[in-house]
Amino acid sequence: MPEYDDAATERWVDEPPKRVPAPERTPFERDRARVVHAAASRRLAAKTQVVGPQSDDFVRNRLTHSLEVAQVARDLARALGCEPDLVETAALAHDLGHPPFGHNGERVLAEAAAECGGFEGNAQTLRLLTRLEAKTFSVDGRSVGLNLTRATLDACTKYPWLIADAELPTGVHADGSPRVVRKFGVYDDDWPVFDWMRSGVEGRRQCVEAQVMDLADDVAYSVHDVEDGIVAGRIDLTTLDVAAVEEAVRGWYLPDASADALAVGLAGLRSVGSWPVRPYDGSRRGLAALKNLTSDLIGRFCASAQAATFASYPGPLLRHRADLVVPEESLVEMAILKGIAAHYVMQADDRVRAMARQRELLAELVEALVAAGPSVLERPFADDWATATDDASRRRVLIDQVAALTDASAAAWHDRLV
Repeated sequence: MPEYDDAATERWVDEPPKRVPAPERTPFERDRARVVHAAASRRLAAKTQVVGPQSDDFVRNRLTHSLEVAQVARDLARALGCEPDLVETAALAHDLGHPPFGHNGERVLAEAAAECGGFEGNAQTLRLLTRLEAKTFSVDGRSVGLNLTRATLDACTKYPWLIADAELPTGVHADGSPRVVRKFGVYDDDWPVFDWMRSGVEGRRQCVEAQVMDLADDVAYSVHDVEDGIVAGRIDLTTLDVAAVEEAVRGWYLPDASADALAVGLAGLRSVGSWPVRPYDGSRRGLAALKNLTSDLIGRFCASAQAATFASYPGPLLRHRADLVVPEESLVEMAILKGIAAHYVMQADDRVRAMARQRELLAELVEALVAAGPSVLERPFADDWATATDDASRRRVLIDQVAALTDASAAAWHDRLV
């Protein structure tokens, strides 16, 4: 294991040695196991990535996306020399806080939680890892969630600041929903653990492991959304409407991108040896060719970042000693892939209508829970309600409950309560 100090491997609540002998594991291997076995991880299988997980057997959900991000992140971490288990754990955990219907649902909960500190998927992830997941309790009987190491929690934190310090949102998410939620990583009432986690760190800088996780997420969804769109019959890479794709790139991701930069980026993508020369036909050979393309694109982006980072930092690439360097060319190429998915998939009329209905359903569910009170909550959240000291704290409990639901269970709760 790379040389992480005692502060990096410290846990918020000290844990005695296990009484039952077990295979020797590093602190970061233990962290990974805790995230894998968390209830929130299982729920990701029934939460929307881009389209609903019930819509197609092939389409990715939040769990399969997280597994793919974890694989990309682990390989990149190993190549860079930071701890693979730590970075993989951050990747497995990075979407745990997403509510039903992904960023579309996040938008609704942010509005519903305006009076209790807002809602944001990454801040909810920290809350899950340090409070809501059942694993460890402090001596005063307070849940401290999975009680992960300081370095792992820091690697899970994409936005290490409060909502008050967050910038105004612009653009859109990868799933096509507009960015209306401020990006931040901690709620006010979770500040104590955040303050402990960031001990000794100045400012808003991500640790390098979080940067690796963040790039792996960006690489995975830019490539895989196109793959899903091709298999669904919505995208044909051999007959792209280049002008429409460029418009989507500028409108959604890179507003200042020049025509020359986008032309060079598309030429770079088309130079990849596995870029298709004939339409996808659904055959095994066609699927194999598509898989080779996704593999080559992921390798292209990761190799580019690795080379640029090594050229800038001699190492070691640990925690706050370095920054990941992603070349501008790679950022443009990934934005073009996102633009392809945006034009052909995200803006489809049927998907836009479905997203509107999802927002309506979730907003109605929140109001039904407000009216019903604690009697309909699951036991852990009913217990939290009982110990809440004011209306804002009780509203937060309701938001926690809704955020924990899957797409299907949110619909079922809506049917039952509304």
